[in-house]
Amino acid sequence: MYTTVNGHSTFCYTGGKPFDAAKPTVVMVHGVLNDHSVWALQSRYLAHHGYNVLAVDLPGHCKSAGDAPATVEQAADFIVALLDALGIARAALVGHSWGSLIALQAAAQLGERATHLALVGTAYPMKVSPALLESALNEPEKALHMVNVFSRCSLASPSGAGFWVFGAGMALGRKVLRSNPTVNVFHRGFNACNTYANGEQAMAQVTCPVLFALGEQDQMTPPKAAQTLVKAAQAAGKAVQIRHLPSGHHQMTEAPEETLTALRDFLAQ
Repeated sequence: MYTTVNGHSTFCYTGGKPFDAAKPTVVMVHGVLNDHSVWALQSRYLAHHGYNVLAVDLPGHCKSAGDAPATVEQAADFIVALLDALGIARAALVGHSWGSLIALQAAAQLGERATHLALVGTAYPMKVSPALLESALNEPEKALHMVNVFSRCSLASPSGAGFWVFGAGMALGRKVLRSNPTVNVFHRGFNACNTYANGEQAMAQVTCPVLFALGEQDQMTPPKAAQTLVKAAQAAGKAVQIRHLPSGHHQMTEAPEETLTALRDFLAQ
């Protein structure tokens, strides 16, 4: 589905169902050098089980026009503007990696309009190594290779024979990078993660329940790196759930059923 946000065409995958703002809405936000397709299984299930799903392509990524966000705050402003453009009063926010920080910041800005906040593969601070930042800027193919090896717990797919997870990850990354000929969205996204400094303040402003869905073998955002946000949420009296998934950093494809179950059960509350 295409809609207009801030004067630009924006694509949201609705899971194969027509958009219906009257249903409970779930907004799904991807990470660096990804797009809506990383939520394929989870978005389709939710769309066919009573939810209005908006798995978005962030501005400047693949099917969405506009300037690619340079900060977490800019991306969160976009999420709020998306809900306003579609007339959605309240929504659950689900984000992966960089998208988890965007969802967190957007939930803080939305206040009571955010019904649930699910942070998948999150960390705070979400620091990126100088070597990876430099490679993403000047040698993106090298950086893409590094990320696709380092962020997975296995190159063997749980989906069965014939699915090459490394090749699929490389292909998606190249597609997203080439979709924007004016901006290196790889480096810009990583830099946004690296410089975000508002996580604890944002969590204090969140009013809804919070789910942390963390990969047990995640080397990009290991579970211990989420503890600052976990403690901030608990200290603020949030209803907090923590689910440990048998995966690396690609929770949605490495542990698709477990990730779906965690989201389904959380959103049903």
